[in-house]
Amino acid sequence: MTAKQAEKELNRQVMKFEEQCKRGLFCNEKIKLSEFIPQYLAIMQSGLSPATHAFYKRAIESLITPTMGHMRMKDIKPPHIQNFIQFLSNERTDGTKLNPATVRRYLTILQSIMKQACKLELISDNPARSEKLTVQKIVEPKIEIFTKKEAAEMLACLEQEELQFQVIIQLAIYTGARRGELVGLKFSDVDAVNKKITIERAAIKLKGKPAQTKEPKDYEVRTVSINDYCVELIRTLQTEKKKEALRQGSHWNNGDWLFTQYDGSMMNPQTPTKQFSVFLKKNGLKHRKFHSLRHTSATLLLYGGLNIKQVQSRLGHGDIETTNKYLHYIAEADEAAADILGDMLIAKKQG
Repeated sequence: MTAKQAEKELNRQVMKFEEQCKRGLFCNEKIKLSEFIPQYLAIMQSGLSPATHAFYKRAIESLITPTMGHMRMKDIKPPHIQNFIQFLSNERTDGTKLNPATVRRYLTILQSIMKQACKLELISDNPARSEKLTVQKIVEPKIEIFTKKEAAEMLACLEQEELQFQVIIQLAIYTGARRGELVGLKFSDVDAVNKKITIERAAIKLKGKPAQTKEPKDYEVRTVSINDYCVELIRTLQTEKKKEALRQGSHWNNGDWLFTQYDGSMMNPQTPTKQFSVFLKKNGLKHRKFHSLRHTSATLLLYGGLNIKQVQSRLGHGDIETTNKYLHYIAEADEAAADILGDMLIAKKQG
């Protein structure tokens, strides 16, 4: 360089250095991903449910830190993120592979980390933005529901079960509430006079910890109507709980829960899933997930003529797009119905 060029370059570098100092980049340019992660998890703790935060922590410890934790934040580029995706997508030594949806879940965590680092100006650009990456397309799983006939058969078999199990299944269908929301119900949430239930908490179970409650998903407290039969079932269940409390005396944990363990403490939120599976098998009914009761409730409401906004409100969906997926199922069922009618009419005409 000439003396004039050298002076110009020096001034450019000085300005660049000053800008980096202002933005904190220079002071943090040596920070590694593993060193930033504790700060990231602390920031995210208030914005994630305890279960999701625990999942993030496990995924980071088992996958992200071992593969990329040694790298300096400023050195991580889109090819490194793409290599991480490939690592997740590869077949394991035992012959198993993660499905695209699971790969996407883990990638979302890494993207969240890099986005937060960018917000704090630890890095000047986010290398994990979706438009910079290639990810295998996710095929949405088909919604599992009970048909009207299957639901009627299941409810008939339900009458032979213990009262507590009857109530939780009936409420799952009539309210469309999530499993955790049902387990988190208290008798004080039930307005028997106006036939309504307020859903304002959900039960969760973290590994190694007792069951606890959190705000409902999407943080939407809602009140839903129930029918006379459900009200009567709940009243009978409350009477049964009071009798059990008298029998157990000081051993009874009086938390006002609808669904309890033997000592009155809140039911483990994983219990209904296990009980439902046993119930279906015992009665020779087709296996469905417990969550399919929620799908069934939504679909039957739409079949019955309730509009999409009302169904969204009843189910507590934060985004109407989540509710819209049921419309696709209704459309498929309608097309199938048209085919059936067509076959019947053609057969009749030919006959």
